[in-house]
Amino acid sequence: MATTPTRLSKAARREQLLDTAVAIVRTQGADGLTLVTLAEAAGVSRPIVYDHFGTRPGLLLALYRRLDERHRASVTRALRDAAPVAEEVARVISAAYFACATDMPELNAVSAALKGNPDMEAGRQEMADDYADLMAAALRPYTHLRVDALRLCCTGVLGAAEALAIELNRGRASVDDVVDTLTGLVVAGLGTGTVR
Repeated sequence: MATTPTRLSKAARREQLLDTAVAIVRTQGADGLTLVTLAEAAGVSRPIVYDHFGTRPGLLLALYRRLDERHRASVTRALRDAAPVAEEVARVISAAYFACATDMPELNAVSAALKGNPDMEAGRQEMADDYADLMAAALRPYTHLRVDALRLCCTGVLGAAEALAIELNRGRASVDDVVDTLTGLVVAGLGTGTVR
């Protein structure tokens, strides 16, 4: 007796498509991810993929959001267990950042693919702003910097973290090296002197 395949709910289908999209980016890079390649790899019709994402930019942004949410959740979990000391909080943030960079190298590839399109760049920038806010909130108890100065510092540190992740993924630095470097940058940026 033949069984009929179980039909996925819309939410479950979206998750399946995003899982497949991650696999495509991992093996072919972000340039290999299109609505057509996703439909073929997922074994679904093109209209299903178009219904979920509309356009390639919509697909890339949805994938970036998903990866970013996982990254942020990982940092949040790690911060819960951090000792309440500036260097420890900075180290936890740094270690979680690079764990995601090595566990999810697709995040950088998708981020790079989002650059250049104004609509996609706005979405990517919004998520980067949210991440800087998360860092600033975690680091706030350990600095005399004004809130706006601390947030700007976190934004700069994230730029450095992205560059360090590239070096890590290229094999030009070890995980320990990049974690130590980013931790040092965070701690130095916090300052302990006068309010700025």
